[in-house]
Amino acid sequence: MINRFEHFSLAIAEISRCWRKLATEEMAKYGLRAPHATYLTTISRYPEGISVPELCELSGKDKSDASRMIAILEEKGMVKKISVDGSMYRGKLILTELGQIAAGHVQRKASLAVELAGRDLDDESREIFYWALDSITANLTELSKTGIPERKN
Repeated sequence: MINRFEHFSLAIAEISRCWRKLATEEMAKYGLRAPHATYLTTISRYPEGISVPELCELSGKDKSDASRMIAILEEKGMVKKISVDGSMYRGKLILTELGQIAAGHVQRKASLAVELAGRDLDDESREIFYWALDSITANLTELSKTGIPERKN
């Protein structure tokens, strides 16, 4: 059991470390940090605009983190907020032309990185891997809400 835990934990940590390093390198080209990549790519999927609560839900980020990151993206001229029904309170975020360019760049580089990282997997292995990843994510999400139960003997 400990071996599986250590293997899982170390693999997830290494994947996260490498992904952050790659994202940091790519986002530095725009004067941004790694976390901005998630916001740019998520907003790009909603050309008609996306609200901050929707963005938080889709990106798995909390409102305070989103507010800080969005402020920086606005300052850099990559995102702007448009009013909804004449109100900025419920406004939607959209990418500017510069934001669209940056998001496209990040998406292309991320796609290439994922392709290269999984180059040793055939289609069947890839399908099983993503099924397992989704299953583990769902189970850990549930455990994080309910807590780890005591093992029944």
